Amino acid sequence: MRKSVFTTVAAVLLVSSLAACGNNNNTSNSGNNKPAESTNASASTNTATDTPQPSEDITQKKVKISIYYPLPDQVENRKAEDDKIARFNKVYPNVEIVKSDWHYAPNEIGIKMAANEAPTFYNTFATEAKFLVEKGWAADITDLFNSYEFKDQINPVLQNQFVIDGKVYGIAQKGYVTTTVVNKKMLDDKGVAVPSYDWTWDDMVNTAKGVADAKKGIAGIAPMGKGNEAGWNWTNFLFEAGGEIQNVADGKVTASFNSEAGKKALDFYNKLRWDADVIPKDWALGWGDAVGAFGQGRTAMVIAGAEGVLEQALNQGGMKIEDVLTYPMPAAEKGGKHTGVLGGDYMVINPNATKDEQEMAFRYITFDYFTDDYLASLEKDIQARKTEGKYFIPPHINYFSPDSEYGQKVQTIFDKYDNVYKYNAESNALLDGKPEAQYNTQEYYGSMTNVLQEVFSKKGTDTQAQLDAAAKEMQTKYYDAIKP
Repeated sequence: MRKSVFTTVAAVLLVSSLAACGNNNNTSNSGNNKPAESTNASASTNTATDTPQPSEDITQKKVKISIYYPLPDQVENRKAEDDKIARFNKVYPNVEIVKSDWHYAPNEIGIKMAANEAPTFYNTFATEAKFLVEKGWAADITDLFNSYEFKDQINPVLQNQFVIDGKVYGIAQKGYVTTTVVNKKMLDDKGVAVPSYDWTWDDMVNTAKGVADAKKGIAGIAPMGKGNEAGWNWTNFLFEAGGEIQNVADGKVTASFNSEAGKKALDFYNKLRWDADVIPKDWALGWGDAVGAFGQGRTAMVIAGAEGVLEQALNQGGMKIEDVLTYPMPAAEKGGKHTGVLGGDYMVINPNATKDEQEMAFRYITFDYFTDDYLASLEKDIQARKTEGKYFIPPHINYFSPDSEYGQKVQTIFDKYDNVYKYNAESNALLDGKPEAQYNTQEYYGSMTNVLQEVFSKKGTDTQAQLDAAAKEMQTKYYDAIKP
C-alpha cells in the first residue's frame, strides 16, 4: 500500500511565492525540446563488420498522435494549447496532431479502449492508477520515463501516485489539496465577518448561516450531492475527523469509514442540511453544478480543488480577484488539522498506440517541462489574458519538485502581473494533504454518494446505519475480492 502522505505547503504547493516547485539543478533551458534518437528502436548488428547499425531516428518518421485538448468553454486554455502545438510542430514537423474532445470518465474508458477510440494519451486523476493498470488501459512508460533527463526533478509527491510495483504508468501534470473557496463579496454584502484561515467546522456553519437566504435561492455552502464527486467532497470531512476510508494489513483490505470519525463527519452534513439549512434546496449538484453556482453568486462557498473554481469564477463568472478567497478545509475542532484530499491531474499513454506513437506522446506531454520556451509562452499567455480582462490561475501544486530554481523563474513572471491569482501564504501554510484510498476509490465515492443523498433527502436518517450498510457493501462487493 502506498504510504499515506501528509504534506504542507512548504513541501508540495505552488503558492504565491512558488517556493515549493521543483528542479533543483536545472541547467538546460530547452534540452528536452531537441529531437533525439528513438529510445524504442533496436539497433541491429552487421554480421560482416560486427559494427552496430545506427538506430532509427524517430524525427524522420511520420507519426500521428491524438492529444488531450481542453473543453470548449476553456477558451484561454485552448489558446495556450494551440500555442504549444505550434511550438511542438516546429521541433517535430513529422508529427501530425489530432485534437481529441474526449475527457476521461471512469464509465467510458472501457468502451473507448474496446472500440480503439481512446486518444494516444488522455487525462485522468490520482485515484485511477491501480484501476487503469489492472485493466491494461495504461501503457508501461518506465523506459521512457527513466530516459527522461528531468525525471529526478518531477515532484515525487505527485508522480509516485502513478508508480505501481516500481513501474511508471502516468506523468504528473499538476495537483491540489482540496480547499474551500469563499465569495468574500457575498460575506461583505451581508455584514458577515470573514473567518480566520485557521477555521473550524463551526466557523463554516456560522459563516454559511450568515449568508444563506432561501427566499432568494442563495446558499451558504454548496456541497456536491450528485455523482462520485459527492462522496469525494464528504471524504475531506472524514479525514478532518481523523477517519480513514480503508485499512490494509497482511494483504487484506477492510472498510473503515463507518467509524466514530465517519459518523461525526456524516452528522456534520446532516447539520448543514437540516439544522443550519444552508445548502441549496436543489442539493443534487455535480461538480459543474456546484462550481457554476459559486461563479454565479448563488452560493458563498464551494469545496473543490481551487484552480477549477477560480477559473470559473474569475474568467467565466466575471468576479473580481480580490473577492475570491481560497481557504484550507476547516478543522473539525480548534487546533485540529486542515486535512483535504490530495489529488492530481495525470496524463496516461494509450497502451494500444505503437511504440513510436507512445514516444511522441511522451515527448508532447513533457515538451514544456523545465524549459525557457514555456516561460516565454507563459508570460505571453498572461499578457494576452490581461489585455482581454482575464486572469491566470496557477496550479496549487505543480509538477516541479520543491524549492527549485525553475519555480523561482516562474514566480518572477507571476510577480510582474496583477492578473495572476495569488494564493494566500497563511492559508497555504495550513493545508494538509492526504492521498485517496488505494483500492476501489471510485466505487467507495459512489457508495458514499448514495448515503449522502439519503441524509439530504430524509430528515432523521440514522447516519450510523447508513455508514454500516455502505461499509458492508464495499467489503463484500470489492474488498473481500482483493487477494494479497
